[in-house]
Amino acid sequence: MIQVILNKDKFKYDIHSLVKAFYPKEDVSVLTYAEAKDKEQEYIFKIEICLEEEKGQISMKIIHGDGSEVSAVTECSDGETESSGSTNGSAASLSTPKNALKQMMYRELSKEIGHDLPWGSLTGIRPTRIPMQMLEAGKEEKEIKAYMQDTFFVSDEKTDLAYDIALREKKILDDINYENGYSIYLGIPFCPTTCLYCSFTSFPIVTWKKKVDSYIDCLLKEIDYVADAFKGKVVNSVYIGGGTPTTLEPEQMTRLVTYLREKIDISECREFTVESGRPDSITREKLHDMKECGVDRISVNPQTMSDETLKRIGRQHTVAQFIDAYNMAREEGFDNINMDIILGLPGETEEDVKHTMLEIEKLGPDDLTVHSLSVKRGSRLAEHIRNNGFFVAGDTGRMMEIAKEGASKMGLTPYYLYRQKNISGNLENTGYAREGKAGIYNILMMEEVQSIVALGAGTVTKRVYGDGRIERCDNVKDVTLYMNSIDEMIERKKRLFS
Repeated sequence: MIQVILNKDKFKYDIHSLVKAFYPKEDVSVLTYAEAKDKEQEYIFKIEICLEEEKGQISMKIIHGDGSEVSAVTECSDGETESSGSTNGSAASLSTPKNALKQMMYRELSKEIGHDLPWGSLTGIRPTRIPMQMLEAGKEEKEIKAYMQDTFFVSDEKTDLAYDIALREKKILDDINYENGYSIYLGIPFCPTTCLYCSFTSFPIVTWKKKVDSYIDCLLKEIDYVADAFKGKVVNSVYIGGGTPTTLEPEQMTRLVTYLREKIDISECREFTVESGRPDSITREKLHDMKECGVDRISVNPQTMSDETLKRIGRQHTVAQFIDAYNMAREEGFDNINMDIILGLPGETEEDVKHTMLEIEKLGPDDLTVHSLSVKRGSRLAEHIRNNGFFVAGDTGRMMEIAKEGASKMGLTPYYLYRQKNISGNLENTGYAREGKAGIYNILMMEEVQSIVALGAGTVTKRVYGDGRIERCDNVKDVTLYMNSIDEMIERKKRLFS
């Protein structure tokens, strides 16, 4: 346990994320002094932080288990606002209390552990937002990269990656009238089985099979609301995700997509994606019917090309089944197929990743999303780690390099990027695609430039206002509760967009 104690109830999320980035194997507790008095904890070392913004000062003290101490003090302004889009790189813009605190913590923890982090002190999930906002504000490449490195200590490699992706995203967004449009997400919360690492809203299809039609009835009611509330608006993208949408029977998927097309004008939709991620849920009939309904982009996800690892993580299919599903999709006319792989899976080494990339190269996907494993608190993997300890069979950073080299060899370039809490190696998830095959929904969703109307259990609708403000509306995760309260879910959306 690493304990952090604050004199004020501020910046807890950023502090926890930064300490956890340096010490991924350790539990981290961030408490105020008042909270710490009522909660005795054993710790490896303790960090005490004193925020005195009114005096323009922040101090911290690292207290080791042997009683030795390290102290640091930094200056800050008393302002709380920081905007990477409008910054001119001046010292004043870099010394907000949060930035000053994170800079000081980063310097001291780097000394403690003896190395830097690839993303420096950045703890948010969207690193590309910084160069994107600065590009929109007319900033030059040199200034943007200097800001990322001087303010957040981002490495040269990750600075270049974020900047290059921002350029590609901006080029794609400039070609879409997203400000006057919106996107639709439909959630299918059913899976063949639940993977070891998964914490998404997911229920075993075998248990819910008799209630799927009733669930679709509720989705159709939400579609009716969207058709009425967004009449005259342009749909830029549609994404059916999960769970595993291809757990639906062909007639169920056809019913859902056909109804959507009948009720909502998607004639200007740039992309219609269905996540078909689990090969054990894919049949030729399902692929044929999706293609007939106008679905033009799908995911067929191996995660790894190792049968041994697939068994370990709870995926009830083989590599051979995955290859068969992928080839069927090509035969049915899909010319935009995404694959997902995960780096840092239990027991996997750099050699496993090399093998996976070589096998994927033989198939030639149009889009490859490379994930660094994120240990989700609600997953069975998190429980496994709590019971058996943390595992790292290989160097996730080197695995990322292998995947990057493999993607480049296939002619795929990075086009979107995001990070997650407790992500392996403190790295990132990166989408690579061929020219013209970048996932539009992924960019629109990640950059939060337009409203996403989300339908189904466990989904989150986001309304993006003209000034960049965002309001969210969550649908309940429990499928039965969602179906029983569908009218309430719709009313909440009506209030959000009224």
